[in-house]
Formats: sequence, structure tokens, C-alpha cells
Amino acid sequence: MKKRILAGLLAVGMAMSMVACGSSKESDVAYVQEKGKLIVGITDFAPMDYKDDNGEWIGFDADMARKVAESLKVDVEFVEIDWDNKILELQNKSIDVVWNGMTLTPEVTGSMECTKAYCNNAQVVVVNADVADKYKDVDSLSDLSFAVESGSAGEAAAEENNLTYTAVKSQSDAVMEVAAGTSDACIIDLLMAGAMIGEGTSYPNLAHTVELTTEEYGIGCRKNSDLANYINEQLKALYDNGTMTEIATQYGVQDAVVAQ
Repeated sequence: MKKRILAGLLAVGMAMSMVACGSSKESDVAYVQEKGKLIVGITDFAPMDYKDDNGEWIGFDADMARKVAESLKVDVEFVEIDWDNKILELQNKSIDVVWNGMTLTPEVTGSMECTKAYCNNAQVVVVNADVADKYKDVDSLSDLSFAVESGSAGEAAAEENNLTYTAVKSQSDAVMEVAAGTSDACIIDLLMAGAMIGEGTSYPNLAHTVELTTEEYGIGCRKNSDLANYINEQLKALYDNGTMTEIATQYGVQDAVVAQ
């Protein structure tokens, strides 16, 4: 009888142990620290992530990611990704975070563990400056052909407003389509428009007009990852000590920063 009771207790103990093991989750913070590298998924998107003359990734997001990597005591690696595949890239651990001016859409927040918003943004229409006065509202856009980044908030805005569009690889490519005359207009992030088009930029003959949406940027980690909360804590510390504002000012996005 005692043997049966003992066997029963052992079985219960083993079951409880298995449940406990099954309910535990791997720490992404520990995972990143153990491998010694934070891998950041990005696209070429000034002023958030872009290359300088030496081929080094810089920008507001790139510099902030470096600060977080420093706090983790690891290196940082920037990997250009296909924006349509950002969720898959996270899940298969090709990258650890998506940190690239990512709009907090329902799809994003439902598929990733996201940080709090750190920047405000909008989706705006870009056209040739000499015709910009003709396009002041959504109704005026109906006959235009648009270029948008595939899987982006710009593509979502085009769909929501029943605009005719072609999806391209990146927002930079969308701007190039307009400059080349292969599309009448494009839809890109307001922060990118401020850095890329107009007087003193590479595209002085382009201008932005209609603001189609307002939105917020966040950073995406794997679902249920503890890395998102860690980044939240670091962003607050960097905001409180003035570093976040200093970096934002360097790239001209200080007015878009959300208080942490």
C-alpha cells in the first residue's frame, strides 16, 4: 500500500514538474546576451535607418538600437529585410527586433510583442512640386498612379482610400518611381518625406501634400518576448537623461518623439 502511495506521489510530482517546465518561456534578453549580438531588422529608410558615406548604418532608430545593445553589453548587427516577411524573420530568429519606423497597426501588435510608441508619424502623398497645388484632398488623388512599399502602412492607406497603386520593395524605391516619372505619386512616412524630399535633399523637385493617416511607431519583438519590456525601460532611461532627444535632434525628428 505504501509503495502504491509513494508511486502515486512521484507521478504527481513528475506531472507538476512537466507542467512547470512547459509553462516556462525562454528569456529573449538572456538569449541575446548569450549569443553576444542584437540583430536588428531594418529597411533603407532615412532618417530612421540608412547608410552613411562609409556604408555604416546610421539614423535615429539605428543609433537608439546601438544604445540598447550597449546596455545589454552586446554588439549590434543591422540586417535589411523584406518588409512583408518581418514577422517570419522574427519567428525564425533571423532577427531579434524589427526597429525601423514600424507603424503600430493591428496586424503588427497582434503578431509581435511591441514596445510603447516612441515616435509620432503620418502617411503622406508625395508628388512633383510643380503640380502639388492640384492635390489637396483625397478626392483629388483618384486619377493618380501610386507607388507604395509592399506590406507598409502606405500600402494600407492606398487600399483604404481606393487608390491605384504598385507595390515596390521599399519606401525609397517608391520615391524613385515618382522622380523617374513611372508613378504619379507615392505614399511614404512623413518623417521620411522630411528627410528625403524638398529643397536641400536628393529630390528637390518633389513635395508632400495630403496627410492620409496619423500613427505611431513602435519596436517589434517575438510574441511574449521579455525584450520588449526591457527596451521600454531603456527608452525611458534614455529619454529621461536627454539622450533620446539629443539623437532625435541630430536627425531632425525631435518634434515627433513621444515622451516615455
